[in-house]
Formats: sequence, structure tokens, C-alpha cells
Amino acid sequence: MASSLQIHHFPQDYYIDSLRWLPQLSTFHHHIILASFHSDSSTCSLRLLNFTDENSTSNAPELTLQCSLTTPSRITSLKTSQNSSKPLVVAATFSGELLVYTADLVNGSLEFVDLVNGLGRVKGIDVSENGLEFVSVGEDGRVNWVGLDGGKLSKRKVFDSNGLVSYGAVKWASPVEFVSGGLGFGLQWWDQRRPGGPVSQFKANWTRGTTSGIVHSIDIHPSRKHTCLAGGSSGTVFAWDLRWQQQAIMLSGVGTSDLSALSPSESDVWEVQYDNYTASSNYRNISESRVLPAMICSEDGILAVIEQGEEPIELLAEPCAINSFDINRQNPSASAKRFKVSGSGKIMRRRAGKQHLLAKKNTKRKNRLSKTVQVDRSDYNNVIGALPYLKDEDTPLLDTLSQL
Repeated sequence: MASSLQIHHFPQDYYIDSLRWLPQLSTFHHHIILASFHSDSSTCSLRLLNFTDENSTSNAPELTLQCSLTTPSRITSLKTSQNSSKPLVVAATFSGELLVYTADLVNGSLEFVDLVNGLGRVKGIDVSENGLEFVSVGEDGRVNWVGLDGGKLSKRKVFDSNGLVSYGAVKWASPVEFVSGGLGFGLQWWDQRRPGGPVSQFKANWTRGTTSGIVHSIDIHPSRKHTCLAGGSSGTVFAWDLRWQQQAIMLSGVGTSDLSALSPSESDVWEVQYDNYTASSNYRNISESRVLPAMICSEDGILAVIEQGEEPIELLAEPCAINSFDINRQNPSASAKRFKVSGSGKIMRRRAGKQHLLAKKNTKRKNRLSKTVQVDRSDYNNVIGALPYLKDEDTPLLDTLSQL
């Protein structure tokens, strides 16, 4: 897995706080949004860059700046939506604003939509699946909901601890539920249908009182929304399964004696994501009782893959901190393995239900589940965005499909 990894360095003259992939226009042209800070001029900005990979062994990929916009203050959290030809870019700033832009990928520009302020010291934000709702959490214990309607933002206070609690990360779990993380390696499950506070909590201190740990990042896999993945101080990465809330599953950290859960880093884990790139082909073979593989980046410059019960795999070690990373959702191992285009131009997929609980299914049913079926027409727009990674001879078919 790690031996086939190709690493390209693009030195920059500014500090990068966060970065995110944007939906791609073609197979070899991608876009990246950066939250940057220039220490000499104290300038904070959002930068839209074009990443060009001509898929040639002789030419290295190129990274070209297309647009740069100054922000009111330094960006503390950056997220994007993936469901539009003009995706949203959402940024929270140190001074308490939430800024929304649209990225025009054809013209290579960022267009300001609206902002809302007065959110407090925001540390984490997330964008809902429909791209119209945002949730923010802050160091001062505030939890806010922000909605986008007709190009205008509105906000609503969800919770205010008046400084008694500190939050560092947040992640949507469903259209009405989200998970927050904060001081003491705690996670909180929120349900907007039940206001007043979190409906469930998990609290632990993996460092056994030696440090005051805090959760910096949370991820939830779309196929296993009952499990929350969290990373934070002292190289700690753990998973909280809502089906067994009394005990979290330790994946790495200095507070564990399990050799297979030793952390590749002993410093802060700034970001954690389920690894749908290097290990995506193995997802279907992993039991639901196990935590899916995760990728982390840390303060001491480590980029690594962590898997439950296995020794961590170090992908990259830099002499400086790795503040942020992102995995392209439209990568070959996550897309081309799951969809095929038939000779008549239909997008085909595998059936669900063939990977588990097979003992109670008869042979006829298992044979039926082994056959591929056509993707529903209502899902074509979502699937086509990932299809440029299919074989080159399928490209003319994709041009036809995109017109449907």
C-alpha cells in the first residue's frame, strides 16, 4: 500500500492552515482551496489553485494559483460542499465570522455569497450533505446552526455553555444530528429534534491525567454512521461506537499498552479521516465490528494510516507540522472499483447485501445479489462526477451520460 505512494512537494511562501479538494472538471484537472497566512505581511487569504496531472511519468503535476481573496482574520476551519457545479467554500475565522463563497471552477474564481458574524471563537465547522446548513463549535462553548437560503445566511444558537465547556471539532451525522468533540477527549451527540444540549456523551482521558487532551478532528463514514472517529492530543485516535457507548475503541495514543495501537506520533493529531484512498478496496472485507482504516496528520510532521489491531503505516515524515490534509473523494480506488459503464452507456453497480449475514441466505438469493444492476437515473449526476477515473475508452459514453 505505502510502497506505491507517489509524493510531490510544492513549496509555498506562506503558512497553510487548511486545505480541501473541490469537485473536478476533468480527469486530469483538479482544484484545491487553501486557507493561508503570510507571516511577514500578516495577510490572511483563501487561495484557489488548479492541480494538473497529465498522467505522465515524465512530467510532474503542476499547481497553479488561479484566485486569492483576503479574509478578515485567520481561518480556523475550512470545509467545502461537493454536490454542485459551483461548490460552496465555507470558512470560519478567528474573529468569529462564517464566510461562504462559491467556487467557479470554469473561470477559476471565488465569488462571495454572504457572511454571518458573532459566532464566538469558532474552532470547528461542518457542511451538511445538502450544502445548505452549517454547524459551528467554539472554544468558548458555543454551538451554532447557520442556514443558507436564497443567498442569505441566518443563524440560530443551539447551545451556550458560557465558557464551561470547550469544543474543538464538529461533524454532521445526519440531516438533524451532529457530533462535537472537545476538552478531555469528550464526544457529544446532538439531535436538533431534542434541543437543550447533547442527547448522549462519551468522556474519557486517555493520557490518564498527565495532560489536558482535546479532540481536534472528527470523521463519520457514510456507510457506518453509528461510529465516530476522533483524533486529538498526544497522538490519540479513538472511535466511539454508539451501539456500545460505555467504552471507546482505542486506535493509537501514548496512553495505551496495546502494541498494535501504538501511535505513529506523540504530538497533536490535527486531522483524522477515514482512509478511502489507500485502503478503499478493502472496505467490503472489513467486519462491521471493526473500525475502518483511518489516515492522520500530526504536529510533528507525520502522515500515517492507522488500522485497528495493526501496526500503523507511516506514509510521510516532514521536518515541519502537517496542519491539514484531504483525500480526493473522486479517486480511482474509491470510484472505478464501484461503478462500470456498459456498452449501451448504462452505469452499473454492485447489489447490497452480499458481504455479510450470508449463512441465512439461500444459493438463489446469493446468486441474484452477485449480479450488477443499473444505477438509478436520479443518482446519475452524483455518480458521474467520480467516473472520469474509468478506462479511457469509456469517456465518449460519459459525454453522453452527462447530457441525461
